Amino acid sequence: MTEKKHKTIHEAGKRKRAYARATITEGKGVIRINSMLLEAFGNNMDRLRIKEPLALSKDIIDASKIDISVNVKGGGYSGQIDAIRTSISRALVAYAAKSKKDDMLKERIISYDRSLIVNDARRTEPHKPSKSSQGPRAKRQKSYR
Repeated sequence: MTEKKHKTIHEAGKRKRAYARATITEGKGVIRINSMLLEAFGNNMDRLRIKEPLALSKDIIDASKIDISVNVKGGGYSGQIDAIRTSISRALVAYAAKSKKDDMLKERIISYDRSLIVNDARRTEPHKPSKSSQGPRAKRQKSYR
């Protein structure tokens, strides 16, 4: 009995405090986010933002032959959407490497939007000592009267 080896790709993406892990396997074109079908996730605009990497790679990768499963946690809602986009983009580039078209796909994605491949490195500024409840740059108000 011979079993087919299915190619599985794992990639991650971050945005602010949100962290998403995408897994691509060969399948029937099903996209799941936290075990929920994409059609039931968020509103229509969010679904379109999540599908952007698939639209950019449609002539390189046949999306109807792969299943994408994404686990996302942390952060806010919009940060999670961006983390999902980044993880899916990275996974698609890694999946395209088996057909030697990863460079072409990566260049196309970066020319469209660099944040689809590169994590957002911005973080909040730490609070300074003795002003920890007021924020990092808070100053005492001055009254002239």
